[in-house]
Amino acid sequence: MANYIKGNFKRAIYQTEKGYIVGLFKVKEVEGEDLEFYINHTLTFTGYFHELTEEDTYIFYGKLVEHERYGEQFQVESYERVLPEEKDSIVEFLSSGLFKGIGDKTAQNIVDCLGKDTLNIILENPNNLLLVPSVTKKQITTLHNTLVEYESSYQTVLQLNDLGFTTKDSLIIYNKYKMKTTEVLENNIYQLMEDIEEITFKKVDAIFLKQEGSKRDDERRIMASILYAMQEVCNLYGHSYLKKEEVFVYCVRSLGNSIGQNDFNSALERLIREVKVVEKDENYYLKELYEAEMNIASRCGYLMRKQDNYDKKLEKYLEEVGTTFQCHYNEQQLEAIRNSFTKNLLIVTGGPGTGKTTIIQAICELYKNMNRLSHQSLVEEIALLAPTGRASKRISEFTLLPAVTIHRFLKWNKENNKFAINEFCKSDVKMVIIDEFSMVDTLLFDHLLKGIRYDTKIILVGDYNQLPSVGTGQLLKDMIESEKINVVSLQELYRQKENSNIISLAYQINEDRLDTSIFNRQEDLTFIPVASNRLKQEIIEVSSLYKKKLQSFQVLAPMYKTINGIDLLNTSLQEVFNPKSKSKKEIIINSVLFREKDKVIQLTNMPDENVFNGDIGYIESIENGTKKEIVIDFDGNLVRYTSANFNKFKHAYAISIHKSQGSEFDTVVLPIVKGYGKMLYRKLVYTAVTRCKKKLYLIGEIDALELAIKNNNTDIRQTSLKSRIIENINV
Repeated sequence: MANYIKGNFKRAIYQTEKGYIVGLFKVKEVEGEDLEFYINHTLTFTGYFHELTEEDTYIFYGKLVEHERYGEQFQVESYERVLPEEKDSIVEFLSSGLFKGIGDKTAQNIVDCLGKDTLNIILENPNNLLLVPSVTKKQITTLHNTLVEYESSYQTVLQLNDLGFTTKDSLIIYNKYKMKTTEVLENNIYQLMEDIEEITFKKVDAIFLKQEGSKRDDERRIMASILYAMQEVCNLYGHSYLKKEEVFVYCVRSLGNSIGQNDFNSALERLIREVKVVEKDENYYLKELYEAEMNIASRCGYLMRKQDNYDKKLEKYLEEVGTTFQCHYNEQQLEAIRNSFTKNLLIVTGGPGTGKTTIIQAICELYKNMNRLSHQSLVEEIALLAPTGRASKRISEFTLLPAVTIHRFLKWNKENNKFAINEFCKSDVKMVIIDEFSMVDTLLFDHLLKGIRYDTKIILVGDYNQLPSVGTGQLLKDMIESEKINVVSLQELYRQKENSNIISLAYQINEDRLDTSIFNRQEDLTFIPVASNRLKQEIIEVSSLYKKKLQSFQVLAPMYKTINGIDLLNTSLQEVFNPKSKSKKEIIINSVLFREKDKVIQLTNMPDENVFNGDIGYIESIENGTKKEIVIDFDGNLVRYTSANFNKFKHAYAISIHKSQGSEFDTVVLPIVKGYGKMLYRKLVYTAVTRCKKKLYLIGEIDALELAIKNNNTDIRQTSLKSRIIENINV
């Protein structure tokens, strides 16, 4: 029999619009040995519910879990409401306030007259209440309608369960539509995937096809598959739009069956009429991507047309800043700093070591001095932002000013995927500086623009040649190539000497050439030729030289799978850097062995714990008994993980190049062999090379490196922001 607790809901501690509740429950009865302690005690619970009332008795099915911060909780997987059966309980229920206008005396009269089956008698026929003296017609209507609604909500959730939705999904659906749930299901079940992020096309489609009378060429199904296919392809390849023939091919693939061209055309045209898809110049956009590009282009146009501002005192204060930081800025850097004050929109771009972060520091100090601001006032007027937690920490460490991710600045709520800072509640900051802008996608930048005032000064800093965002678009590339936006391109090297072989290699990669004499000429750049089947062993041998320098050492690989992929490399490198020991506890998670002192990388944002996607830490301790717990040390920030979130980190002896963006390491090992296939392309290799500060090892096949440098086509994205900016500014 499943574990359960039976009792009464006391109150909610935390609640979301989708029905997720953290609350307190007074336990009266249990099933399960671990739960007996809680009889007649209050227990914290979590789960999804359509509604909970203090008057009802509930049975919660689930399990007892240990939360990393809040201790023991009962995790509810499903539940049922128990209608009151004893007369006294029914009187208490009817007079609870759920039924307006029914007091203790009236409730007692009803139960005295109708007996312990009162509730079913009312549901069967409200006229049965006429047998009760002094009950008015208004009270009869209230009692019956409220009871019907009360019961139908529960029955609707059961109906969703019967269709094939999980209890969690069913409750999310019901909390979205309430009494209109059945109507939505009957009219168009695919509406669920449009309105609710957690409900996918595949889930809805499988349920639809099981229903009697469903047709594989139903127009609603084809329309839904078009939206699904466009979303998936744009997310996968970073496109803003697709061509009609592309939409058709992916639509057929998502449906799993062939459809007629006429049926497809009809469904696509209807989506355009309903403004869910936008057609422009024979390109097809999802509405939100089209509007995002238009909004970005419009803001760029406004800021570029807005009159420049020039303060005569600028040069004086600029000289003072140089003295403060004991820095002699070159002409390009001076131009970037000046333009950040005179222009309303500015892009500062440059390769590694050209001083981009130095410029951010100077801009902040100059802004403070020119406006005679205190440290606190400066923080209120300038927002220092980055797309990742690791990148924002790096800016903060350099400028000694608070810097945050764009999501945190916009006060992102992960429960409903909405931003508290938006077009209806804007931030008052006067200047926004975004570092690592090449990593920012179209939709996120659109949300940021909506969340700041229309005349807020914007400075975008990034490397034009790095990988584009994981999400849709290629903002930095499109904005620079429009040639309509103020751009300062930094060329002079500062971080390393101009004759640094690492920097020289990075520039050669961008210039589509490779002079192999650059390798092994100095200590900073080494190429080790080795066949694919010997690659892992060579990486192990090189890594062994850095056993005591793990924190500043990193292996970067293009992909997770294959014999030379990240997953297998981590298994081998674990034995190099953190071999088995009697003094180190171990735990197996999804067939992967972790032990104390392992190097790991965070995979998702956990803002409450001040740990973010891409942060690297070390396992401090492991508890692998009845209570499973792992504590990870992120630069002094100890974060506790329980089995519920063991999937939020991985080994980090080797990490992906994408995950390394925004980070720098003293020593980098870059394996490169033809077996990496489609992952061998110019921007990926360039990004890996530019993560390295002092010593770079390339290990593998020279022709694989040459192939990657020549391949500049893999990351071509279909976007129209460049043309939108040109059109907007030319108006």
